Amino acid sequence: MPTAMPIKTFVSAIVLSVSLAGIQPAAQADPSKYPEFAQQSLPEGITPVFINVEELVEVVKAGTKPLIIDVRTDEEYKEAHILGAVSAPLAEFKDYLKSIPRDRPVVLY
Repeated sequence: MPTAMPIKTFVSAIVLSVSLAGIQPAAQADPSKYPEFAQQSLPEGITPVFINVEELVEVVKAGTKPLIIDVRTDEEYKEAHILGAVSAPLAEFKDYLKSIPRDRPVVLY
């Protein structure tokens, strides 16, 4: 992994499984839970970079302050979430898109 995340990358996406017991190793998203989003593609010019929890920790330790966005449902967010993450459920994500900063890394989980 490079020491600095590229500013050109608008959205960096990670897939995390968060439980009440803590943060588990990275896992693939289950498209059956979100069938309305499973077939969507990213807008032109958006290239996600997938990182795991350990890499995210290193990015934060290096002084980078990514915006961390939890795209799960409100109920899932209330159950457990990464400290400092903001909630922007996938069903409403288009409403949040305009407010996402383009001058720093963004992490979606």
